[in-house]
Amino acid sequence: MSPIKDSAVSGFNPSGLIGELVDQTGVKDGAKLVLAYSGGVDSELLALGLSEFAREHCEYRYLLVHVHHGLSDNADVWVRHCESRANVYGLPISIKRVVVDTGPRKSIEAEARNVRYDAIQSQMEPGDVLLTGHHLDDQLETVLLALKRGLGPKGLSAMGSTQVFDGNKQLIRPLLSISRELIEAKASALGLIHITDESNSDAQYDRNFLRLEIIPRLKARWGAIATTASRSAFLCAQQQAVIDDEVSERLPAFISSRKEGGPLDLGLLAAQSVHWQSLLFRGFIEKLGFAPLSQIQLVQALSQLLTARRDAKVELRLGDLLIRRYQGLAFLSSLIDEKNESPIQTCIEVDSSSLLDKDAEVSLSLSKRNRLSIIKVSLSDRVRLPDRSQLVSIRFSVKGSTRCHPVNRDKARELKKLWQEYGIPPWERERVPCIFYGEQLVCAVGYWIETGFLCEQEERGLVFNSHQV
Repeated sequence: MSPIKDSAVSGFNPSGLIGELVDQTGVKDGAKLVLAYSGGVDSELLALGLSEFAREHCEYRYLLVHVHHGLSDNADVWVRHCESRANVYGLPISIKRVVVDTGPRKSIEAEARNVRYDAIQSQMEPGDVLLTGHHLDDQLETVLLALKRGLGPKGLSAMGSTQVFDGNKQLIRPLLSISRELIEAKASALGLIHITDESNSDAQYDRNFLRLEIIPRLKARWGAIATTASRSAFLCAQQQAVIDDEVSERLPAFISSRKEGGPLDLGLLAAQSVHWQSLLFRGFIEKLGFAPLSQIQLVQALSQLLTARRDAKVELRLGDLLIRRYQGLAFLSSLIDEKNESPIQTCIEVDSSSLLDKDAEVSLSLSKRNRLSIIKVSLSDRVRLPDRSQLVSIRFSVKGSTRCHPVNRDKARELKKLWQEYGIPPWERERVPCIFYGEQLVCAVGYWIETGFLCEQEERGLVFNSHQV
């Protein structure tokens, strides 16, 4: 590798790189620029650049966030260093102490990264910007790790200099086109004091192994490999963007519109080519906010979903993701959410007198995540008021043999038949709140009101709404 030229060092301006990306992302006045500040050489140089940028741009707010992982004996020393340097830069700093799960079968790298980003997010608001010190060599490491994991274009896209973060924030990487050598040379020229994390010399971690043993040999043979790998990552990102746009265009036609987060129509999916089946199913998983499946998991899931008999019960548990098939549709849910949405109790009694007040409004907890609101109104479809002598209750897991007669139906049917008609999967039926007056079912919340219990004209009645909290 050739030595860094003095002209390259003097021409490298971190404050200018920050300004370019802030302008590019259209950050609004009043937004907060938050630096993930470890105190290492990369973030130290960015902290200096951010302080210079802040002196010229008072329209923004600024914050350094240092995360104390508690994994090193030097962690407290690093906190004192960061607080001291923040004072030199004239920037406010927040120290966030976290606990990293170091249990068996846990990746300390991944766990530390997750809690670090959670801690930083807690200091941010919509519209804010996160700055990280990722550089050109980090990009090469990310590409090599993606190849090791067998990832496709999305994984090989690695990191972008700008991207949406946490749905409503921006993440910018001002140093992404700058090599580690140039960053270290610039910091040395400026006389910057920085910390050195001793864990960076431990080759048991994948990134450190690449950084210490593999990348130096690659650079010795191909000096520009970090730059060319970054170019490949950009081309993969470009192609992935086209794929994502096309999937976004096509996917809505495959999703049932009965409600938000509706299931995927497997009949329509089966009519597509094998490649489009994979792309659309991946897009469906991503749309609902779940982590992507491995290629092996994806192939196995599609095989079971698309080749099973129409009446076959298919239930796949892949990490936190639960995939189920019902009536030719694929439903996705979180195993954690499933537990939190289960009813607290199978029968909840309601004080009927509270529903008869002039402006009745009652809110009840159904599970850890769901509540039921009951309001008294004179508009919309609503249930007639109970008599004062009637016991009002909310019940779950009602027997399928219960006779029901929804409004606008010619005749009564068993509850289990109605569940099938409405396309409600078995696992959702047990969580549908059913309103009873005494032993009479009067309403299946969100689906129907029983004949004889619907208010007419301007008579005041009750509206039941189940919602998440």
